[in-house]
Order: sequence, then structure tokens, then C-alpha cells
Amino acid sequence: MMSSRSEIPLEGLKQTEIDWLVRQGVTVPAMVKRTTIRSTTGVKAADGRFEFEEAGDRWLAFEQEDDVIFWQPRVGAVATYAGRDFALGEDVLDDAATYAFDYSLNILADPLDWLRANRNGIVVLDWSRAFDRLRDAPRIALAEQLLPLYRRHMKPLRMPDLMIIPDRRRAA
Repeated sequence: MMSSRSEIPLEGLKQTEIDWLVRQGVTVPAMVKRTTIRSTTGVKAADGRFEFEEAGDRWLAFEQEDDVIFWQPRVGAVATYAGRDFALGEDVLDDAATYAFDYSLNILADPLDWLRANRNGIVVLDWSRAFDRLRDAPRIALAEQLLPLYRRHMKPLRMPDLMIIPDRRRAA
């Protein structure tokens, strides 16, 4: 992945991280599905991006096609490497199997719920981009606590000003 940000060293999960995930109800297949969960240390910068810092907190890392999503489970913080992806797991949006046999795209509340669901669905990180990315999904199953966010953001950010051209035939 090319970026102007410095490269972030990712390593395999430590046994304590694996044990914690298992205690939280995450299966080993969920830890390795699509890509194996990695880890690193760092901080979330003011712009929402992840910055590597050797003395920083431990973060779990999920490599995606266009970005890397970082999650700090202790405080629930989420950050991205490049700010390209709007959701964790967004590669399923264009996968026909997501909607096959009348299945829905699952939108889960947080990365732990997503892992417990065997990565079946997404976790929206940037609701301001959700409408444009989700409007073509045929079916969505939404975590109940996300309903207010969904209702607030699932509409276009802007609509054009509308002017009416009078029908001159009607005026005559």
C-alpha cells in the first residue's frame, strides 16, 4: 500500500490478544477469515488516521483492499491508515453472495460484534459517506442501536435547488 504516511509495522497477534478475543466469543476462523488480524502499537491522530508509535497502545489491524482499519478494543477507538474506507469489512458490499438467497447486508455496531458474527457484514466508520455507499444495497439488516444514525445519514448530503419552469400553455 502506497501512502505519504510512514509504513506501519504489523505483526501477528500475541497469545494474550488471541485469548482475549476467544474469551469475548470470537472464533479462530473469524480471526483469520479473508485476512488474518494483525496488531501494532500507536495512537489515533486528530485527523482520525492511525500513527505508529512504539510506546503507544496495542491496536488490532484489519487489512482491507484499499486501507487498513485499526481498532483499540480497550477504549473502543477506531482509526484508518489512509482514510479511504468508510467501513470495516466493506469488501462484502459488492459480493453477490452477501445478498444471495434473500440475505441482507448486516451492519453491526462495533468491531467486536462484527468478529462475533464471523465478519459477516460491515461496521460503518464514517456515516457521512454511508448513503452513497449503501444506497444500492437491496437489503440491510441493522443493529438496533444504530437505527438513529442510519435514519440521520441515509439521505443525500445535498440536493440541488429546484426551480419550477411555468407551463406557458396552461397560462394562455
